[in-house]
Amino acid sequence: MANPVLTKQFGEPVASDAALQGVSPPEATAGDRMTIGSVVGATFFLLVLVGAGATYGWANADTIWRWWWAVAIGLIVLVILTVSNPKLAPFTGIIYSLTQGAFIGALSKQYETFYDGIVFLALTATIAVFLAMLFLYATGIVKVTQKLRSVIIIATVGIGLFYLLSLFLSIFGANVPLITGAGTPALVFSIIVVIIASLNLLLDFAVIEHGVAMGAPKALSWFAAFGLMVTIVWLYIEILRLLAILASRRG
Repeated sequence: MANPVLTKQFGEPVASDAALQGVSPPEATAGDRMTIGSVVGATFFLLVLVGAGATYGWANADTIWRWWWAVAIGLIVLVILTVSNPKLAPFTGIIYSLTQGAFIGALSKQYETFYDGIVFLALTATIAVFLAMLFLYATGIVKVTQKLRSVIIIATVGIGLFYLLSLFLSIFGANVPLITGAGTPALVFSIIVVIIASLNLLLDFAVIEHGVAMGAPKALSWFAAFGLMVTIVWLYIEILRLLAILASRRG
């Protein structure tokens, strides 16, 4: 759920000239500005850390899963800190990536125990969706308009609030069928969330391109990478859950 995060810092592509000048100081040199390359490099580094954390989480799944609620709350706190102060992104991004990696590693191990091969399918599907969204955006087949952006952000915030409520209820032992179930409502909800997560990639690409175009400081490459990494991880988790629902229904 990265786009509200990135938009807060870089603004909308339809922002006024004054707003753009406020983010990109006139005295900044080309070497001090964010580039596509700097964002890609930072994103790759964070994803490597996610992979390292996932390896640890996979090997220690039982221990981590006993404290999943504490890990989830810690991740939310890290996101809030990063949004509040983007300059912390190089540090919070590292901590978040390792912690989130451990979480999804433990989660993936749980799913793999019940559905053999599901993790590989989820990883493959995530990469495929990412490349598809990148192609659609780069070729202009799908244009990120203000209306589309508003709809996606509203839907993303709504899903986020629903998940927060579900997290709160689960801590007290209550299950939310739309998340823990495998019935038709849960399947439809999962498909919708995967679509929203995928569309968030388009917003990430648009906001990053806008940040580069307006000469955002190079240090914000880490903040942009943080937002993109959060979206990719979210997409993977949602695809993993969708595949699990489909597998359980076939069984």
